[in-house]
Amino acid sequence: QVQLVESGGGLAQPGGSLRLSCAASGFTFSRSAMSWGRQAPGKGFEWLSGIYADSSNTYYAASVKGRFTISRDNAKNTVYLQMNSLKPEDTALYICVKGWGAGARGQGTQVTVSS
Repeated sequence: QVQLVESGGGLAQPGGSLRLSCAASGFTFSRSAMSWGRQAPGKGFEWLSGIYADSSNTYYAASVKGRFTISRDNAKNTVYLQMNSLKPEDTALYICVKGWGAGARGQGTQVTVSS
């Protein structure tokens, strides 16, 4: 079955950076678009970024465009989210998603941005 395991979360200071990873298994990763989303306490799921299976195109939500970068390594079945210029409002559980948002999701990795 589809498994998505996120890692790389933690505590960061405002203006800092973190790199999240999502290790995928149970499906043909190289043929699947992948996305990242997040869920803050008391809020709904927010889609953040997506990448085509061949990395030919990437898309970002306005809230993270210019600060976050999605990438993938099909040889490692892994998708990444480089997060720069972090803000306190970026604090959330970050979730890896198979496809463009409606697919299988991982358990998430917590990101806390605080001084």
